[in-house]
Amino acid sequence: MNSQELRAVTWTAAAEDGVPSVSLIDQTVLPHTLERLDVTTVDGLVDAIVRLVVRGAPAIGAAGGYGVALAMAQAAREGWDRARLDAEVDRIRAARPTAVNLMVCVDRVRPLVDKGMAAVLAEADAIVQEDLAANHAMGAHGADWLLDRVAPGSDRPLRILTHCNTGALATAGWGTALGVIRELHARGRLETVYADETRPLLQGARLTAWELAQEGIPHYVQADGAAAGTILRGEVDAAIVGADRVAANGDTANKVGTVAVALACAHAGIPFIVAAPTTTVDLATASGDDIHIELRSEDEVLEWAGVRTAPAASRGHNPAFDVTPGSLVTALVTERGVLEVAAGELPGVSGTADPRPCGV
Repeated sequence: MNSQELRAVTWTAAAEDGVPSVSLIDQTVLPHTLERLDVTTVDGLVDAIVRLVVRGAPAIGAAGGYGVALAMAQAAREGWDRARLDAEVDRIRAARPTAVNLMVCVDRVRPLVDKGMAAVLAEADAIVQEDLAANHAMGAHGADWLLDRVAPGSDRPLRILTHCNTGALATAGWGTALGVIRELHARGRLETVYADETRPLLQGARLTAWELAQEGIPHYVQADGAAAGTILRGEVDAAIVGADRVAANGDTANKVGTVAVALACAHAGIPFIVAAPTTTVDLATASGDDIHIELRSEDEVLEWAGVRTAPAASRGHNPAFDVTPGSLVTALVTERGVLEVAAGELPGVSGTADPRPCGV
């Protein structure tokens, strides 16, 4: 399957004598197996989000939107009162605390509960369609900016480094940072991609590389620790990554290891670009100091495939994200255009009174 056609999150209506479900591409079994997991309960959805069956801020946001409908369906089957329904929706909203899209999209859909299932599903569907449109817009804006700034007056193809997975698997489709890379490839202006493996769960090696291979995009998978050297040797023209939250001052939370890429880009004097929809910009969060960084299980860094690799006495430190200061972010690509963060343009990305904060 062409990765452009992937839909990481979909809603499946109830079959006769059945129950509705949120259908998720199970990203824990890629790249070897492409299969879907049909989730019918709030417990199942929260577990899928925590286990990274579904991951990537926009995709988690879509799952949260449909999750409200899922909770309503379970409430009807099991006779929950409104207090229980609200508590279960709260559980979905809190499943991954760093990704602001999950909270924003749940909050967008939740007020429609009293209008019924059809209204909730229509809004969740709108979130998905808006994210897909936003991704394509981001791809075009980001490619235009890169070609204008990195290779003006030239038709040479670019060498791009990316970290983690920001493609169709992490969004409603197409991708954020990987969407920009796809656009460059479609224009014949991409030489190769360096995909960081992204320890400890290898989203780059397992997912980004899989999406690139699906489309025949030339790429290398490299250890995270190799990224800085690759940049400083002049083998990269720009780095482009996604984000799980962008604070009002331009500080950006992304998969752990991102800040090292940004530091290397700053030293090398090449662009470090963040591509994220406006749903990821959180103007209520003043700076990266206020972003909650999720700590995941120690086992993810102390074991490999269930086998202990560290001494029994060792403890594991496993932050899922790090924060890149806005001073290191050359530009933020959104569906509305490109903002040069270090130049102080970020406050214009979105009005605080936007009545549809999960939309474009």
